[in-house]
Order: sequence, then C-alpha cells, then structure tokens
Amino acid sequence: MPSLIAPPTLRGGPVRPSTSALRALGPDEVSLTGGFWQEKQTLNSEVILDHCQRWMERIGWIGNFDRAANGALGSDHAGIEFVDSEVYKLLEALAWELGRKPDADLEFRYRALVARVESAQEADGYLHTSFGRSGQPPRYSNLEWGHELYCFGHLIQAAVARLRSGSDDELVRVARRLADHVYGEFGPDGRDAVCGHPEIEVALVEFSRATGEPRYLELARILVERRGRGLLVPDRFGAEYFLDDMPVRDATVLRGHAVRALYLASGALDVAVETDDSALASAVAAQWDNTVARRTYITGGVGSHHLDEAFGEDYELPPDRAYAETCAGIASVMLSWRLLLQTGDAKYADLIERTLLNNILASPRADGRAFFYTNTLHQRVDGTVPEEDEINARAQSSLRAPWFEVSCCPTNIARTLASVNLYFATATEIGVQLHQYGDYDVATNLATGQIALEVRTGYPFDGTVSVHIREAPEAESSVSLRIPRWAIGRAVVTFNGARVDCSGSTVTISRAFRAGDQLTLDLPMAPRVTHPHPSIDAVRGTVAIERGPLVMCLESCDLREGHDLAGVSINDRVGLTETVRGARVHAQSAQSPNPDWPYGHDGGFTAENAACDVELIPYFDWANRGPSTMRVWLPVATRPDH
Repeated sequence: MPSLIAPPTLRGGPVRPSTSALRALGPDEVSLTGGFWQEKQTLNSEVILDHCQRWMERIGWIGNFDRAANGALGSDHAGIEFVDSEVYKLLEALAWELGRKPDADLEFRYRALVARVESAQEADGYLHTSFGRSGQPPRYSNLEWGHELYCFGHLIQAAVARLRSGSDDELVRVARRLADHVYGEFGPDGRDAVCGHPEIEVALVEFSRATGEPRYLELARILVERRGRGLLVPDRFGAEYFLDDMPVRDATVLRGHAVRALYLASGALDVAVETDDSALASAVAAQWDNTVARRTYITGGVGSHHLDEAFGEDYELPPDRAYAETCAGIASVMLSWRLLLQTGDAKYADLIERTLLNNILASPRADGRAFFYTNTLHQRVDGTVPEEDEINARAQSSLRAPWFEVSCCPTNIARTLASVNLYFATATEIGVQLHQYGDYDVATNLATGQIALEVRTGYPFDGTVSVHIREAPEAESSVSLRIPRWAIGRAVVTFNGARVDCSGSTVTISRAFRAGDQLTLDLPMAPRVTHPHPSIDAVRGTVAIERGPLVMCLESCDLREGHDLAGVSINDRVGLTETVRGARVHAQSAQSPNPDWPYGHDGGFTAENAACDVELIPYFDWANRGPSTMRVWLPVATRPDH
C-alpha cells in the first residue's frame, strides 16, 4: 500500500489531501470579515460554544472524565454511551476558533477541558468513559451500538483541527496514544471487526495526513475494506443500517443510516485518494450522483425515515415526514467538499451551498440557544414550546430545543460554523477558486508569488459579488468564480467594467493582475418557481419557491387572521415578486370547503376562495417567531381551463 507522499503540514482546513485538483486553504489564508456568514460565526463563538459547554457541564457529560480519572465513575455514567463525542466536537470547535482568532480566555477554557479529557486516558491509550471499568461493560463488547471507535474518531478530528490551526499540544498527544492503541486492537494483527457507526475512518486518514504517520492510513483502509462483510450483528433495521450489507465499492447509491453512510463515504474517498484507488473513488462519486438525483430534499437535507434515521428508497421524499437530520447535512458537506477538492467540479460546491444555507442553518435558533435535530419541510400543527432548562427527546421536538438526550447536532453545528470559512475558497499553483460567497479575505501563495483578494457581497439576499485584487504576482495568475446552477446563462461577470463570457458553471479570468483590479459577479435574484420530479409522489401538484440560493417557505405567522395554511394554494404563473429577504406570491385561501367526505368526483370540491398576497421567508429562518405551521411545497391552484 502506498504511504503518504507529501510531508505533514501544520496548517490547513478540515481536509488536506496529499494530492488533489484543488488545494484547501487554512485559517491563516481565508477569513470572514463581515456580513451574513460572519454573523453566524460570531453567534457560534459568542453563544453556541458556551451554550454547549454549559449544558454538558450541568448534566455531567464533561464530569464523566473527572470521575473516570479519580476512579469514581463505574456505572454512574451521565448520558448515553457516546456522549464523549460531544465533548470532542466541542474541542474541535474550540480548536478552529483559536486557529481563526487567538483569544487568551478561550485558550484557557480549551486547555482546561483538554486536561480533564487527558486525565481519563488509560495507560495503554484507551479513552472512553462508558466501557472497561468496574460496573461497566467490557471494552469493545458492543461494537454495534457502543460507539467507541466513533467517539475516538471525533477526538482525533479535534486533534487534527488543533494541528491544522498551527499547534501540536496535549490533545494531539492524547490522540496519538489513542490512535496507536486502536491500531494495535483493530489493525492487521488485531480484531477482525468494525464499529457500528463509521467515523474513525475519516479521522484516521486526516490524522495520517496531518502527522505523516502511515499506520493511521493503513488502519483506515483496513476498516473501510472490512465494511460490508457482515461483521456486525444486524438488528431489526438489517445490516444496511450499519452499512455492513455490502462492500463500499459495490454500492451504487447511499443507503441505510444517513449520517453513518455519509461519514463512511467520506472516509472511503479519503482512503481512495491516499492509496490511489481509482475504482473506490469512482464508486463513491457515483453514489453521490445517484443520491443527489433521487434521495435528496430541495434543502439539501437527506434521510426520510424517522425510525432508523435512514435514506428512503429512490424518490421517497415526503416533506411532512422529512427527517433531514442536521448531522446528515453536515456529513453531506464533508463528502461534497472532498469530491470538490479532487475534481474541481462546481456541482459539489452547488450542493454545499444548498445544504449549508437551507438544511444546516435551519438548525440553530436565531439566538443560538436552541436547535432542530430534524428538519421537516412541512409542519402541520403548531409546535410545542420546549422547556428551556430540560433535556428533550431528539425527534419529538416540534420547535428548536436547547438540548437533547442525543445532542450530536448542537456540537456538530458548533464545529461546522467555527470552520465554515474554510469551505469558501481553494487554490492551485496558478490561481484561486471562489466557491461560496460572503464577505471574506483570501491571501495565499501561488507558484509565482502571493495573491490577496477581498470578496464583498450582500449574498445570499443580494446577488452582487465584488472581488477586489489587493496583491498579485507579476506573472499571470487566475481567479475563478462559481456560477450557481440556477444562474447559469443569466449571470453577468465583469472585469474592470468589461463584460466577460460566463456561459458555464465556472468563469475563470487569467492575466497578470494588478492591485486594484475588480471582478464583479451579478446573479439573478428574482424568485423562481421550482417543480418537483414527477416520481416524488408526496409533492405532486405542488411547487416550491426559491430566491437565489435560498429555499423559501410559507409560515402561518404571515397569513391573515382566519386563514389556514392547509387551505392555501398558489397560481404558479402570476404574482411572484421579490422582497428584501424573501418573496411575495399571490395565493388563494380556501375559507370554507367543509366537506362531509374528504373525497369527490365529477369536478371535485368547490370552496369559497379568498385571494391574498402571502409573504415567503427563507426556510432557514422559520420557527423563530413562536409556534407555527409551515410548508415549503405549496399546492398549485386549479386553473379554470383545468
């Protein structure tokens, strides 16, 4: 098996392949400066991180490490068996924050938390608070549901974030001891086994990349190749739930538990890249294609099954039963980013944008103190306001809740927002590629010298993106701009005022830039009607409204008094206009159909219809005004000629 070719680097983003078409940038190369995305990142740093830590202190999840260290834990474990992972995701978020913006108080919090985690590590490197002690199940006695390797993976990813932010510290040393332990237990001379929840695979490859240790890559490859051999005992959901029903390279579409499937695919692609396994890489790319085409919601969310948190069958995408877990959206971004780095294909950046803005950002409440675990596209009844100081059942919260018994999503949001700027731009030897739009600066070295530029925009609400060149090599270099799929053929790009051809999904301007050069991208932001694929049974006869990159929704808060969301339909040919942050559409509201039997014939039902204009808001912003009903897919009013 080939070992890593490139030497380890201490800087970079969450993903830094040894070879790729595009080079990921680190926190010292791309930084948010204002606008929409900095508001989200600031909310994370000032509110969400503290919210997560306070909750985990209060209910004992962090205290598990203290009790493990002093021998007092035993069966007195707070939380379910994988709550260690939430502490590790918080550490990853803190590491990215410190790499982005050093802060003495935050550094103190980070180091204090690392010390508590380190104190619970055992002499052979093992580190888990739910197994192996008196009164607890033995180590690795429940690989199906114990999540030990899953938790290890999140600790290792936190260490990668610390390394990529420029620091080799105690957390990295803890991760090395743990990874060495796992190699001994599950490597070529160890157990022929895998974890029920993939995650360590992606972490081990990245740790190998960051440290230069080839054994970690070898172990990741072994774990990926073992998957699909029936090593896990299937439960009522079958082997597919664990992705243990067939080898990764044999699958044609992502299936089973959505988060597990996407984490495994990400790890498999990483292994394929580092071992030059083109067949495995092609398999993962094909799975992405088929999943996006047939198993993805308009918001970018995935997973239509509540019971097993799984992908449904092709075109099984009911809006009112959408699970669309926040963590699955984050895992989707992880996979799409890896494919983008390898290929440079803008379709992957398109899905990242859609998923970030519509699925992932729907999770945190506007104040950053409550979250959706699942992200429905149709709320039929007013939600129930959760208690702000109580733990909630994850899938039963109809409004955002402050914390869950399984709180994987809040900490996943924290680590994603802390590093979100690192998904915005890439570089090659000759230029910079801009994939996402916001207010940010890029400064990086090309083969011929440094290039520095400023990106400024009111996106996602405004369609004008300005790119100002601050510094460039004397030799020719390039700047590439992604044209979102919905804007191809209608976008306008200018360079220093002169129009540039931009007929495809990417426009690249190559020249010897000078300081002061200006590129401008103008995207059409008028609301547009989107029709579902005819095979999606659950939304036949409906349309969605999109504006720029944002999916719109109708929330009952915006209906006139006495009007019911269930009775609203729209004419998809007239009355669609733009507002500052959303859209307005002409609708009909059925006031009093009052049937005594909910079926009809010979023309169907008649009803008194009141015409009205209704405001649509960005889907990510719904449920911030109290209990409400909501829908993304709006019924189309029957036209007279029908």
